[in-house]
Amino acid sequence: MTDLLVEFIRSTGYLNLQVNELIMIVIACILLYLGIAKKYEPLLLVPISFGVLLVNLPLGGLMEPGTAEEVGGLLYYLSLGLELGIYPPLIFLGVGAMTDFGPLIANPVTLLLGAAAQFGIFLTFLGAMFLGFSAPEAGAIGIIGGADGPTAIFIASRLAPELLGSIAIAAYSYMALVPIIQPPIMKLLTNKKERTIVMEQLRPVSQKEKILFPIVVIILTGLLLPAALPLLGMLMFGNLIRETGVTERLSKGAQNELNNIIVIFLGLTVGAKASAVYFLTPDTLKIIVLGLAAFAFGTATGVLMAKLLNLVTGGKINPLIGSAGVSAVPMAARVSQFVGKEENPNNYLLMHAMGPNVAGVIGSAVAAGILLSILG
Repeated sequence: MTDLLVEFIRSTGYLNLQVNELIMIVIACILLYLGIAKKYEPLLLVPISFGVLLVNLPLGGLMEPGTAEEVGGLLYYLSLGLELGIYPPLIFLGVGAMTDFGPLIANPVTLLLGAAAQFGIFLTFLGAMFLGFSAPEAGAIGIIGGADGPTAIFIASRLAPELLGSIAIAAYSYMALVPIIQPPIMKLLTNKKERTIVMEQLRPVSQKEKILFPIVVIILTGLLLPAALPLLGMLMFGNLIRETGVTERLSKGAQNELNNIIVIFLGLTVGAKASAVYFLTPDTLKIIVLGLAAFAFGTATGVLMAKLLNLVTGGKINPLIGSAGVSAVPMAARVSQFVGKEENPNNYLLMHAMGPNVAGVIGSAVAAGILLSILG
């Protein structure tokens, strides 16, 4: 009986817990706190954090690969959807079904703001190369600047799977911190007069325009960048079924049931990639710093492009909407609205900011296609 008790004690995680695993458990709890108490992107941060927690509890074997003799761990099988590039495009399907492209169609010049905000990706790519990362690794790190978690995961799974956990957690952490990171940069690059600019009401967009938009965009971008088709194709298909008026059931399924299931699987398996042996490395610290730089550069270049458009249009563009060129939908647009409202209580920038925000989603997928075409 004593031998059985001793054997049981030896088989528990308490006697097998390593210091690095304990550190990761603490990190997971901090991320859970940010997601639950602070409500920072909780729909993604909570499952990611819990995945980090699960994979760093010793002896669980949740990420053990299956063999001919033994069944693998639960999260190992679920993570195949991540490694095979299935989950991120399906997330884009849900995003497309939930997003109104009307503000972008009504004011197509804001497409330039979404494009400008992607410069952070390429600037950080060069920075990562300078710090000693390989070209594929640098490309995967740079995509954090797009502030688009699924795109970052999609690129990392193809170009640098060994860095997937670090890149995904950095990307989603900065997405969650949009309301904290962006306002100081926006205020630094604009003056009070610019921040108080009231923009003209957007023109109405017809259903025909909304139906044609995803079809035209996917033809043009698909021919130019075939590597971007998995992301852009699902984004545009999701938007098409939203706008047709005859596929409401499909649209609701993509927005709700399918999207919720994929978010759970994606979050848990991304977190499960952050085991202590891969996450607690000097490279992770570099990725976190580079990710912050990427996000800051993207915000700054979006605002600077908006300032330029404001000059060209004779003062009709509020530069604050340029920060929404990163693709953290719709949080970045809400931040533009919040900062503008602080300066002018009668200012309503939300719908104007949704134009560059949607353009940022398209822009980050295009940037991903460019990186895959060159480095993949």
